[in-house]
Amino acid sequence: VQLQASGGGLAQAGGALRLSCVASGNIARISDVGWFRQATGNERELVAMTTNSDDKNYGDSVKGRFTASRDTTKNTVYLQMTSLKPEDTAIYYCNAAGIYHDGEFYRPFNVWGQGTEVTVSS
Repeated sequence: VQLQASGGGLAQAGGALRLSCVASGNIARISDVGWFRQATGNERELVAMTTNSDDKNYGDSVKGRFTASRDTTKNTVYLQMTSLKPEDTAIYYCNAAGIYHDGEFYRPFNVWGQGTEVTVSS
């Protein structure tokens, strides 16, 4: 199973970006999908988490500004970011857990995407 994140780039403060994270592989089910970010010199922090029952949790710093959603038919998760601030500048990673089939058995997976860089200018 692999995750491919995209959608990062340069935005002005107050602007918006939408990140996407596509899962590929012989996936049977995706349960939790999280968006994390890591700014230079900081630890990786949770931005948003969605479950397969569509429960969502957000980091305090993004509540009310960021919205996570998922399209299960496309194995894709989105992070809509609005009212961007310079402090949102970071590399954003997606993480997914679930079940895949290896050709013989169903097995759990937990994988990270490669990260997509978001830069917000003031």
